[in-house]
Amino acid sequence: MREQTSFRVFRWVVLVPLAVFTIVPLYVVLTSALKPLRDVQGEFQWWPTHPTLAPFVDMWSTVPLADYFVNSLVVTFSSMVFSVVIAIFAAYAISRYRFRGRGAFSGVILSTQMFPGVLFLLPLFIIFVNIDRSLGFTFLYQTRIGLIVTYLTFTLPFSIWMLASYMDSIPRALDESAKVDGTTALGALFRVLLPAARPGIIAVAVYAFMTGWGEILFASQLTNSETRTLSVGMQSYATETNVYWNQVMAAALVVSVPIVAGFLILQRYLVTGLTAGAVK
Repeated sequence: MREQTSFRVFRWVVLVPLAVFTIVPLYVVLTSALKPLRDVQGEFQWWPTHPTLAPFVDMWSTVPLADYFVNSLVVTFSSMVFSVVIAIFAAYAISRYRFRGRGAFSGVILSTQMFPGVLFLLPLFIIFVNIDRSLGFTFLYQTRIGLIVTYLTFTLPFSIWMLASYMDSIPRALDESAKVDGTTALGALFRVLLPAARPGIIAVAVYAFMTGWGEILFASQLTNSETRTLSVGMQSYATETNVYWNQVMAAALVVSVPIVAGFLILQRYLVTGLTAGAVK
């Protein structure tokens, strides 16, 4: 009973500061988004004295936020789809087949996560510029296609490693039973393994989407005014003469909706997919 009481006290001591640390910034963002600009720039007030929804309306015209939103959605969704599709086949090969160089390939995939992203920025820039120069037109640099390829360089390796670990936890007897019934290797993958690996696939998809949605380093250097994403475009609210803090807060709330909604809907699959490979 003493241990249970001490654990309960420890839980409250830990959870209450964490809750305050999380809720207070969200509350400040929400209340700032409901204030006129003069109130945000003036003395801080915990409760808006002149609440207004104007920032949620003005944020679309102050900067081309809708264009940034579309760019982020296209680039992030495309990189997520490519990451999932390629990771499925690569993880299946690593998990179910033994071939020369399998260990080295897995090690290289995992080792790419050790290096900071800024290390790949200049090489990718040089590669994209040289490819466009050889083609005679802009294909990769400052385009959506180039940004999708860039995002694959850091979402795909971890997706392969995570999905391969999940497939290792699925009994091989399922594959063998399907092959005994006359199913090919690809048939076993699509009919047996993929349904069983659905939580892992969803976890990979959520990871790839969340990683691309909030990425700013590559997006700030490999895009222009037409292909700019949300993470970079929101900086446009800061001009030479003013910073529209209330619109920044409103835009931050709006662009967070896809991530928050997706996470709440798929959180049980995400937790299952991330933890399944740890217990075999």
